[in-house]
Amino acid sequence: MTKKRIYLFSPSSAVRNKPAIRRGIARLKALGHEVELDPDVFAAHMRFAGDDATRLAAVKRAAASGADIAIITRGGYGLTRLLPELPYKAIAKAIDRGTQFVGLSDFTAFQNAVLAETGRVTWSGPAVGEDFGVEAEPDEIMQACFEDLVSGQGEGTGWQLPAAERTDKPLQQQGVLWGGNLAILAALAGTPWMPKVKGGILFLEDVHEHPYRVERMLTQLLYAGVLQQQKAILLGHFTNWMPVPHDKGFKMKTVVDWLRTQVKAPVLTGLPFGHVPTKVCLPVGAKLTLAVEGRDAFLLWGHRH
Repeated sequence: MTKKRIYLFSPSSAVRNKPAIRRGIARLKALGHEVELDPDVFAAHMRFAGDDATRLAAVKRAAASGADIAIITRGGYGLTRLLPELPYKAIAKAIDRGTQFVGLSDFTAFQNAVLAETGRVTWSGPAVGEDFGVEAEPDEIMQACFEDLVSGQGEGTGWQLPAAERTDKPLQQQGVLWGGNLAILAALAGTPWMPKVKGGILFLEDVHEHPYRVERMLTQLLYAGVLQQQKAILLGHFTNWMPVPHDKGFKMKTVVDWLRTQVKAPVLTGLPFGHVPTKVCLPVGAKLTLAVEGRDAFLLWGHRH
């Protein structure tokens, strides 16, 4: 396995579980990688990993690090506050030199802003705390997908659709993959940092959001004209929400069924991504192919670096 330099930084919420981060660092080192910690990786200011200037400086250091991978400690909230000031030229240069920016959740704001401003590819994937820092062993698929990314070997990913989504005719679409956390993406609508992707393949996930809130955010993207312009919509996992008695049967399936009445593009579920242990790495901003045959779905992008 190739030894790589990994730069760890905190652009969003403050790290509350330091032992998890330390476990994650130890596991990355055990895989043979060199891990460098940003000086403010454990900084805290209110709920943030340092004030805005501190976190902005951390992003700048990550871009200047020359690391193979720049990965976040955790998500949370805070990146949307930084979007006007992010060093987009420096980030683009870092990506062009080979640095892969990796994260999820609040990092969706960074990824889509970078796509909108520079057209460069970043990676939706693990965070060090919640993925590599778990008390049990890290998920094998997550780890294998991350190693594929690190080594440059990853060419795609696949999953099995629910039986109800089996296709009789093979489906194939090409487009730019983009998206991420639904709440963050909905919050970018109408801003300069919402990518103007037409004919794209949009993937979405979320956590702690009741299905009616998921539907409300999807409605926002629908009324903003975003959903109608996509060739396919891929739904990952929507986790950690509680039904209430007055839902009276309203659930995530209700939302998905409704979404399918609103768009012509296929809406596919079960993408292994979200706030779940088993997650793949996805190239945000890359042009790729979505292929579906029967219940087998594939995203194919070839070598990215």
